[in-house]
Amino acid sequence: MPSNAGTTRLVIVESPAKAKTISGYLGPGYVVEASFGHVRDLPRNAADVPAKYKGEPWARLGVDVDNGFHALYVVSPDRKQQISKLVKLAKEVDEIFLATDEDREGEAIAWHLVETLKPKVPVKRMVFHEITKPAIQAAVANPREIDRDLVDAQEARRILDRLYGYEVSPVLWKKVMPKLSAGRVQSVATRIVVERERQRMAFRTAEYWDILATLAVAKPGEGPRTFNATLVALNGDRIATGKDFEPTTGRVRAGAGVVHLDEGGARGLAARLADRPFTVTRVEEKPYRRRPYAPFITSTLQQEAARKLRFSSQQTMRTAQRLYENGYITYMRTDSVNLSETAIAAARRQIVELYGERSVPPEPRRYTGKVKNAQEAHEAIRPAGDNFRTPGEVAKELSAEEYKLYELIWRRTIASQMTDAVGSSVSVRIRAVSSAQEEADFGATGKTITDPGFLRAYVESSDDENAEAEDAERRLPTLVKDQPLTADELAAQGHHTQPPSRYTEASLVKALEELGIGRPSTYASIMQTIQDRGYVTKRGQAMIPTFLAFAVIGLMERHYPRLIDYDFTASMENELDEIAGGDHAAVDFLTSFYFGSTNGTGDQAIAHAGGLKKLVTENLSEIDARSVNSIPLFTDDEGREVVVRVGRYGPYLQRALPGSVSGTASVSGSASGEGEGEDGGSQGDRAPIPEGLAPDELTPEKVHELFLGGGGERKLGDDPSTGEPILLKSGRFGPYVASGERKSSLLRSQSPDSLTLEQALQLLRLPRLIGVAPDGTEVFANNGRYGPYVKRGDEFRSLDSEDKMFTVTLDEALALLAAPKTRQRRAAAPPLREMGNDPLTEKPLVIKDGRFGPYVTDGEFNASLRRGQTPEELTLEQASEMLAEKRAKGPAPKKKAAKKAAPAKKTTAAKKTTAAKKTTAAKKAPAKKAAPKKATSTPNE
Repeated sequence: MPSNAGTTRLVIVESPAKAKTISGYLGPGYVVEASFGHVRDLPRNAADVPAKYKGEPWARLGVDVDNGFHALYVVSPDRKQQISKLVKLAKEVDEIFLATDEDREGEAIAWHLVETLKPKVPVKRMVFHEITKPAIQAAVANPREIDRDLVDAQEARRILDRLYGYEVSPVLWKKVMPKLSAGRVQSVATRIVVERERQRMAFRTAEYWDILATLAVAKPGEGPRTFNATLVALNGDRIATGKDFEPTTGRVRAGAGVVHLDEGGARGLAARLADRPFTVTRVEEKPYRRRPYAPFITSTLQQEAARKLRFSSQQTMRTAQRLYENGYITYMRTDSVNLSETAIAAARRQIVELYGERSVPPEPRRYTGKVKNAQEAHEAIRPAGDNFRTPGEVAKELSAEEYKLYELIWRRTIASQMTDAVGSSVSVRIRAVSSAQEEADFGATGKTITDPGFLRAYVESSDDENAEAEDAERRLPTLVKDQPLTADELAAQGHHTQPPSRYTEASLVKALEELGIGRPSTYASIMQTIQDRGYVTKRGQAMIPTFLAFAVIGLMERHYPRLIDYDFTASMENELDEIAGGDHAAVDFLTSFYFGSTNGTGDQAIAHAGGLKKLVTENLSEIDARSVNSIPLFTDDEGREVVVRVGRYGPYLQRALPGSVSGTASVSGSASGEGEGEDGGSQGDRAPIPEGLAPDELTPEKVHELFLGGGGERKLGDDPSTGEPILLKSGRFGPYVASGERKSSLLRSQSPDSLTLEQALQLLRLPRLIGVAPDGTEVFANNGRYGPYVKRGDEFRSLDSEDKMFTVTLDEALALLAAPKTRQRRAAAPPLREMGNDPLTEKPLVIKDGRFGPYVTDGEFNASLRRGQTPEELTLEQASEMLAEKRAKGPAPKKKAAKKAAPAKKTTAAKKTTAAKKTTAAKKAPAKKAAPKKATSTPNE
């Protein structure tokens, strides 16, 4: 688009990549430059505060709370050079176009640019939702003014988060641990993850059984000859399934009115039904119809990218950012499912080209979002342009990650404008009467898809890996009422109830979205923040809260419940939306939150407990640090209370008589019970908690095992030869036995719970003297790093089993040692499991057994299975993610060979004398004390 003759315009965007793309669409007379994101912000620490404000009481906040919440903004140090460049360019042009992103954050960046550059030429705001030539030209032709309501809303959000973070975080420093942080959304997200783990810790599994019947029709017509049916009722009463059990007791829910079959009952019933006739009692057929999914918004894109591609939220948004900036997709931070008329027309044209006229419904589809506070003026995430490019057309231009995400977005967009998937579903009931005259009812369901419609283009995934895919069919034979059937097989099946699944990044984003908490632009950063702060760790896709998170959330729940209340946090989002719409004043909102005074306006619920300032100052003395940092687990069989204590060196177990561990001794002025010995509290045994152990894995059995160390060892008996007690302990490298000065680790085949005194004595006699060789050299058997072996002098040979250490004879040992050493490697052991091809690299993945346990490999990179993972349960997606993390870190750096020390030079007598004098003088001179370093830590909003 040509500029007016002689007019020069400066277009400012956020990123260089965006600037490069846009500059290609504008004619001469346009200078496109990047701001590199935010140009200024509230001070990060005391060093950022300008000298003239350092004495102000509000300087630490960066917000003058007593004067209309005026914010102190400073230019980021790493932006000063770019700002100088922009200031210079602003003086050389006739107009400035601010082309930052179209959301609130982009509007605020545009305002900050004006405030920082202070241009003397006209400034206009240009917005677009895709970076294509028509969109950029239209934006230049139709500029607008900066929307101050959007700026006020974003500024209020920033100040709100600063007040929350800077006032609440110091409480955590004093009562839990230094350098922790609290945040308006991050604390709520952490609470959600902690609550799910509490449910898992309280969960008690239940076992239930049913019968799977393989039934056959006598004269097969359409469909298969056999099909499966499950026992659903006995004598008119429903058979218990997982939903009928209380999760915290494992018992059948009161009043459920179900038959709870155990193994014996199921097997006995199956035997009594053998060779009995089966009859169809009911056949119900209904039409099946499934509507397409709405186009992607930020949260659903993150969810599907996690399920299908195993991308983290950050990875998804980084990749989407690149696609947007290079003109492949529309803006990726949106909560609207709307598509423009142009986009709908493009999708419908492409559907006709690829799938035919029948795949396009008569009328275009329009979607309404279900997200709370959605900004429907924006558009959904879709391929850019008036004519969508297929994945095949862009494949050579994109990286592997970009291609996969683009294809996902393209397929979802196309599918959203296609016809419904239609077919039929059938439900069948079958009855058999046992030899004991019991009426057993079996059920089976089938689904047939006659026209897949949108499913040709896209099938949504589920967080439940066992869930059936939308396009899966279950075909049954053609059945009619009273039709006789025979049972080819009757198999009793056992099941166990499962605890609620842990959150993944995808499902946590979904939960926040459903609660109306957070915004599309914040989800990815929140997922990363709660991991960076040490509140959550990831095991595969699952998000596991740390005990530190338990302590922090416990404190917030007891003393600041309003600050992590879901409805209250969502109500703040509503208030910010009202500010953005010009219906509410930002100052009133912030005053209400901080001081508790609504001045007759705003949501009265925000004026809680007199406001944030009063809450964090007046109630501080009520917080008992020792209680906050004690997480009760259970009371053991001896009546001892077992708790997890969060100490300054990490979490550990502690147990003592009831009341002596978590007590209420006042240590309110210090975190972790300062002044009571290490981490506070001196009563009871302690045991370390191994790194990586999830809270729900601290079962009574596991706790018992951990307490075998540190004061909780188990005595197995006395050594008959020395009279010394033999103790079973647990150490850093696992369980071991000890007696006097002797120690020995348990063998791989041995369990601490079943170890006998005789086995312990055998271990303590290692290395075992087998005998003396003819040349007088002693021959030993022992267990080492690489397994059991025999040894004579410097000669070693491996034994093929641990038992051989205790039984190998001298002749057998000498024969082994006489055999020549072979440098040929043993034949590689077969893999424990072949998993299929990595969805990211297409390389075959296998699980092997290594020196340090099982690991997954693609032939180039290896990743050890994490604690709790088994070769049988590890999914392909988890394996792929583990290897992706290894690839991201790159190969381990090779250790440099140590340099040989240069030979020492001979010192002359004169030099020796001088050196001695210097040494003597140094000893006499008083040592200078090093200046103490200032402890600095900044709360994170």
